[in-house]
Amino acid sequence: MRKVQASRELVAYAIGTIDTPEKFRARRGHLADREWQRMKNNDSQECRNCHDFEFMDFSEQGRRSVAQHSTALASGDKTCVDCHKGVAHRLPDMSGVEGWQ
Repeated sequence: MRKVQASRELVAYAIGTIDTPEKFRARRGHLADREWQRMKNNDSQECRNCHDFEFMDFSEQGRRSVAQHSTALASGDKTCVDCHKGVAHRLPDMSGVEGWQ
């Protein structure tokens, strides 16, 4: 399913929207924001494929991580991408992205 969704990026490349490094960098904030929303909507499924909450070892985490994982994440109030943006990819410049706080 994700591969079909990603085809939009191929179309954008083919029609010239992001066909150069400069154009891609200019759109990167918008693309990242859209991806983060998609991940929030699917409860960060890509993260959870390997990092299952049931198997988190809190004794291996710092106090702050334990506090967040055992409350907001455990209750379902937050999902991985809410706190871990930029883990898999360097954060883009989000200036000019509508709705970004």
